[in-house]
Amino acid sequence: MKENRRALGKGLEQLFASENLNFDAFEQEIIDSTPKKEIVDIPVDEIRSNPYQPRQYFDEEGLNELAESIKEHGVLEPIIVKKSIKGYELVAGERRTKASRIAGVKTIPAIITDFSDEEMMEIAILENIQREDLSPIEEAQAYKKYMDKMGVTQEEIANKFKKSRSYITNILGLLTLPKDVQKDVTNKKISMSHARVLSKMEDADKILELVDRIKSEGLSVRDIEDISKNSDIKKKKAIKRTENVSSRCRIYENILRDKTGNKVSIKSGKIVIPFDSDKDLDRIMEILNVEVDD
Repeated sequence: MKENRRALGKGLEQLFASENLNFDAFEQEIIDSTPKKEIVDIPVDEIRSNPYQPRQYFDEEGLNELAESIKEHGVLEPIIVKKSIKGYELVAGERRTKASRIAGVKTIPAIITDFSDEEMMEIAILENIQREDLSPIEEAQAYKKYMDKMGVTQEEIANKFKKSRSYITNILGLLTLPKDVQKDVTNKKISMSHARVLSKMEDADKILELVDRIKSEGLSVRDIEDISKNSDIKKKKAIKRTENVSSRCRIYENILRDKTGNKVSIKSGKIVIPFDSDKDLDRIMEILNVEVDD
């Protein structure tokens, strides 16, 4: 098992070092390099999803079709799992496992590996973003969870998953949208482009109003941008004193937003950095190199 673990670890390093990330090839390499005697049947009821699996929605029609195939031909390719305290956690093969449950299959062929929690999280994110299975909100939540758990920056996330810095910034911005709007993005009632513009607005009521108009009137992204700019103009006219210091403050706000990954505002002589939880606060303090004696 130790030799197999070293081989898998090397495979994971190669997977993330490659310029052309290919999860399917990585999965196939594990299957091809595993002796048949090490592929074992495990109870389907003892398998649970990767705890870091970001995907929440699966195509039911596709799962039912796969279930019918499994009833007729069985599971042709083993899934990959990690042994846990109770049963197993999935590394690869979520659709096969779900379809097997639908088909009423009791056991499924599996390869048992020994990945760390960090590797499990990286694998889950990579598998889904490469196969384009995630909604923008699910992808943003996956990056946010990784940042919170591993204490990394947006720049490190971008390098890790071969994304541009602006892409990571924009997609994480979607998490500032009201929950109902996030659901509309997930359900494809509004586009990612619409959502990206909306996420730069601060007035939640205005955002909800615009979402209703997008759905009822078919407002374009350009329409939303124009409305957003006009709203900003009105705000600036109403608060001239703030405008006098905003150009410098905006530079500092952007620097702090990039550094912390949170929506920072500077106004009335105060720097405001919102946070979601104690863990998120600890992460921000660490980024800002603030040490607190226990």
